[in-house]
Amino acid sequence: MAQVNTGLDRLVAEDFRRLAGRRVGLLVHPASVDRRLRAAALLMQEAAAVDLRVMFGPQHGILGQTQDNMIEWEGFTDNATGVPVHSLYGRYRKPTAAMLDDLDVLVIDLQDVGARYYTFIWTMLLCLEACAEAGKQVMVLDRPNPIGGLVTEGTVLDPAYRSFVGLAPIPMRHGLTAGELARFFVHWRCLDVDLEVVWMDGWERRLDFDATGLPWVLPSPNMPTLETARVYPGGCLLEGTTVSEGRGTTRPFEIFGAPYVDPDTLATILTGWNLPGCRFRPLYFEPTFHKFAGQVCGGVQVHVTEPAVFESVTTYTAAVAAIAKLWPDDFSWKQPPYEYETEKLPIDILAGGPDWRIQIEAGLSPWQMKSGWMEQLKAFTEMTAGFRHYE
Repeated sequence: MAQVNTGLDRLVAEDFRRLAGRRVGLLVHPASVDRRLRAAALLMQEAAAVDLRVMFGPQHGILGQTQDNMIEWEGFTDNATGVPVHSLYGRYRKPTAAMLDDLDVLVIDLQDVGARYYTFIWTMLLCLEACAEAGKQVMVLDRPNPIGGLVTEGTVLDPAYRSFVGLAPIPMRHGLTAGELARFFVHWRCLDVDLEVVWMDGWERRLDFDATGLPWVLPSPNMPTLETARVYPGGCLLEGTTVSEGRGTTRPFEIFGAPYVDPDTLATILTGWNLPGCRFRPLYFEPTFHKFAGQVCGGVQVHVTEPAVFESVTTYTAAVAAIAKLWPDDFSWKQPPYEYETEKLPIDILAGGPDWRIQIEAGLSPWQMKSGWMEQLKAFTEMTAGFRHYE
C-alpha cells in the first residue's frame, strides 16, 4: 500500500510555515481532515503560524449537515473555533468582495470524487474567480482522485449547458485531482490569480483511494463509501430521471430502481451486456426519503468486482436505456428545477447537453453511445496534459 500525504498533511508537517503572518480564509467540508482524522479547521486554529479569520462551506454544509440537493444553508459562527462561517450554497455560491476583504489567502481543502456533477469543484472555480477579482491568493491543498487518474469517461460538457453541475468543458469522469483542475480552470478562464497548489506526496494516477493508506471520510451525506464514489460518475445520471438513485437507502447510487421495475428482468438484461468489472444483483428496497419514499421498489445493486476496468458511465447508460425500453409507460425524465436551472431538463445539464438523452430515446446501445464519446475524451486529455502533475 502506498503512503500518500495530502496537501493538508504536508502543511501540518511543515508547521504551516507557508501561511505564517497571513490572514487566512478556509474552504472545507467534513472530509477536510489529515491522515490522523484531525480537522483542517482545528489544526489551523491551533497552529501558532496561522491567523484563521473566516471559513467557507460548499453544498451540504461545512459540517455535512444538509442531506439533499437544493437544500441551502446559512452561515453561522463555528462553535469549535469561534470563527465566522459563510455559506457558498445559499444566497451566495461565489464569495463576495466583502467576504474576502479581511484575507490575504483563501485555502481550499475539498475532497472531490472525480465526477463532473460533484459541485465542490465548481465552488472552487467560483472562489478562484472571486479571488482573481479581489486580488487574493488561493492555496489549494491537493487530495487524491479517489477513483484514480488514468481513466476518463462520458461526454464533455457543451458550454451552452453550463450549470452548477458543470461550469467547464470536462467529461463526466474527469480523471484529475482538485489541484490539477484548479490549474486547468485558471488557464481556461484566463484568470489573473496567484494560485499555489500544495501537491501530495506519494500519489500516482493508477491509485484509487483504497491504495493510499488514507482514511475515507464521507465528503457529503450520500457519498458514504469508496464504493459509492466508484459508481457515482454514471449513477448520478439517475438524478435526471424519475428512477430512484437509492437516496434514502444505505447504498445510494449502487442501488437503484422504481416500483414498476422487475428486478430479475433488469438484472438479466444488464448482465447480458457483459459490462466490465461488475455484477448485478436483483433486489427490492424501500427508500426512507427522496423518490418513492415509503414505497417498495424493484431494482438492482451494482457490485463492482474489478475497479480498474469498471466503466461507471457506460454501465449506468445501459441501465437507464434498459429501464426506458422495458417500461416506457412508467419511465420519464425528471422535470426542472434542478441545481438552480429552471428551464433545461435536469438530464441534459447532467449529461452536458441533449445528445445523451436523445440517443437513449433513439434506442442506441451503450456501446454505440460510448464510441461517440471517444474523440471528445481524447481532445480533453490532450487539452489538460500540461496541467497533470502526477504520473
